[in-house]
Amino acid sequence: MSWLNKVRNSLSSLSAAKDDTPDNLWIKCKNCNEMLFAKEYEANLSVCPRCDHHGRIGTDARFAQLLDAGFKVLPSPKVKDDPLRFRDTKKYPDRMKAARAANPHPDALTNALGTVDGNKAVLGVQDFGFMGGSMGMAVGAAFVAGAERALKEKCAYVIVTAAGGARMQEGILSLMQMPKSTVAVRRLNAAGLPYIVILTDPTTGGVTASYAMLGDVQIAEPGCLIGFAGQRVIQDTIREKLPEGFQRAEYLYDHGMVDMVVHRRDLKERLAQVLSYLGAARAA
Repeated sequence: MSWLNKVRNSLSSLSAAKDDTPDNLWIKCKNCNEMLFAKEYEANLSVCPRCDHHGRIGTDARFAQLLDAGFKVLPSPKVKDDPLRFRDTKKYPDRMKAARAANPHPDALTNALGTVDGNKAVLGVQDFGFMGGSMGMAVGAAFVAGAERALKEKCAYVIVTAAGGARMQEGILSLMQMPKSTVAVRRLNAAGLPYIVILTDPTTGGVTASYAMLGDVQIAEPGCLIGFAGQRVIQDTIREKLPEGFQRAEYLYDHGMVDMVVHRRDLKERLAQVLSYLGAARAA
């Protein structure tokens, strides 16, 4: 073998070794742009250890962080997938198929029954990774199913919100989920059961205008975006410059829209305290 072939073979082996290197070892923080070691980031509950930015996480990670071991994921209600036969650049069923292939659950809202430091609760989690967490018929049905299960179990219903608003592919049917979910909250109130909302980034649109702002206790993660219309729309409408931090969790806390802003590492403990207090108050 000539020296040229030996060099070529050596370079090929180096290239192959490079190709075998995982491409998910590092994550770039969306706030400070620091490159973070993925395992360190996940061990820190998907919170940047440099700037404390709270990253978006999926349904299963949220269940694992908030519920005690042994929780049960509840089945999702069945709804019609394409009630309006909607099509934009793609058919709606094709978008749903792609979203389901990329996610472990059939739609944006999933419920689980379990305990939070021993306090029984139904926990619903909205996943922004599923079509922007958009609220359609499936989300509305899942919310009502979660509330009904809480009524049956005589326990609190806790909802973790993350959504860009209503799902445009379902038109008026998506907007009908706003009063539908509001009625479910009223049923919990009438039964004296706690309804607790944990607001995460982002919670906007029709979700904010309905069940996201109806909690007995409103908890928000630091820095999360919470609002109905976008900042640019509001600014163009009122023709005024908006204040610094407008529609962020801390701003809403300062103006009485949320009850507390809680770091993710403390969220389970604080939720357990709230559940314990409300449960004791109900028993009294």
